[in-house]
Amino acid sequence: MAGVVCSWRHLDQSLCSWSTSMPQSLPLPPELVTQALADFEIPGLAVAVVKDDAVVFARGYGVRQRGDSAPVDEHTLFAVGSISKSFTATSLAMLVDARQLGWDDRVIDQLPGFQMADPYVTRELTVRDLLVHRSGLADVSGGTLWYGSSYDRREVVRRLRWLQPVSSFRSHYAYQNVTYLVAGQIIEAVTGHSWDTFVHDRIFGPLGMTTSTTSITALAHAANVATPHARVHGTVQPIAYRNYDNVGPAASINSNVIELAQYVRLFLGGGVYGGQQLFSPAQARELWTAQMVVPIQTPPPPLAALAPQWMAYGLGWFVRDYHGHKLVTHAGGVDGMTALVTMLPDVQLGVVVLTNAEEALMAAITYQLLDTYLGRPQISWLPAYLQLRAERIAKGEAAETQRNAARVPGTSPALDLAGYAGTYVDQLYGTATVTLEDARLVLRFDATPAFTGDLQHWHYNTFQITWRDPVVPKGLVTFPLNADGQVAELQFAQPKLLDVDFSELHFKRPSKPA
Repeated sequence: MAGVVCSWRHLDQSLCSWSTSMPQSLPLPPELVTQALADFEIPGLAVAVVKDDAVVFARGYGVRQRGDSAPVDEHTLFAVGSISKSFTATSLAMLVDARQLGWDDRVIDQLPGFQMADPYVTRELTVRDLLVHRSGLADVSGGTLWYGSSYDRREVVRRLRWLQPVSSFRSHYAYQNVTYLVAGQIIEAVTGHSWDTFVHDRIFGPLGMTTSTTSITALAHAANVATPHARVHGTVQPIAYRNYDNVGPAASINSNVIELAQYVRLFLGGGVYGGQQLFSPAQARELWTAQMVVPIQTPPPPLAALAPQWMAYGLGWFVRDYHGHKLVTHAGGVDGMTALVTMLPDVQLGVVVLTNAEEALMAAITYQLLDTYLGRPQISWLPAYLQLRAERIAKGEAAETQRNAARVPGTSPALDLAGYAGTYVDQLYGTATVTLEDARLVLRFDATPAFTGDLQHWHYNTFQITWRDPVVPKGLVTFPLNADGQVAELQFAQPKLLDVDFSELHFKRPSKPA
């Protein structure tokens, strides 16, 4: 491995080979990071910096699990979530280089049984379309199919035919996971090997990413693994890993900062790593070429300096400007963990930050480091993101207060509880079952154990659902009646969970035979 890995305690020693173009110290002394972890309620994080094809800094902070003393270091494994998308795009670039595939090949030519709800989209959707979030589907559409469900990759893809579009094909940007799953299935169709095997053999292997995995099942044999944490009942606490294998090409990779730093070196090197060309310069350019315009949203006042002049999605990467430089980046988030990889190609700089909580500290650290290397005036990114965090928490509490205030007291269900029990069918998802157990109603999504919840009367025919999985926030379930006074369907008022939108579901109660 080229370059020297340094830690904070080594910054003033001669074994760190700093380039003369780089600052001689980093702007995040350990005591500052320790305080930030406490302020953001994050147990641990890890940071790596790449400059001029050298890993010049890599270190962990804090602990792998709250309440335990095992420290995070540069080899601690974290889930990286949607950073997995860039691995899928890179895999496809390798196949394009080998002329086994073209970016503008039609999906149905590789997956003959593939089908979307719109026949035109089914016929015209290309490999490129799968990666650039312009399929016409709603933002994070299809999350109810894969999140915590027993559906495998093939079944999730098969059910996409019932996922309804909300805009015309190729007209709007709307972020997707399921289209990356389809891309992973194309890799398998073309090569005869699973997406997991291809990533291991063609990316992890050449880069020496020996502990990185494409599934949490492999983490059972790893000793140095961070535990995810989430805010449950107002406090940050450890939670179980969620298995994302059924949407793997979009979200299931686990890695550490030292190995992701090698991945960054590969990209900053234009597809070359250790003298080996893993993908061509032409594909390196294509992956980072703006493919789909991303609408620019004005950042909140504390983050005004982040406002870009332009922003787009490439192939597996976001691309935008940052104070006169092209910035290439992707974040990743799964239950209890967040990750961020960011590169400034023109100055050969890359930053990797991994955390074991659902907070934006990763972004604050990244921009602090970018500004230092660019010699820009220092902005207090940590206080800015901390302010936004406080506002977000307050907003959530206010929403809950407002929901409670809207509850109508003194009402009763229109039916006996047994009248709400039964099986409900959604064409996209499948079935959900409501049962009467010990004088209370229980709702179960039959293919998703995480979506099991206890129903308590709220008002009229609406019930509050307390999901048994602590990560899933409480919601409301309404049972509208038909003209015969019988339950006709299920309706959800459920806060969005990760990339799951319950509004895409329309559970109907089958009519009883006459």
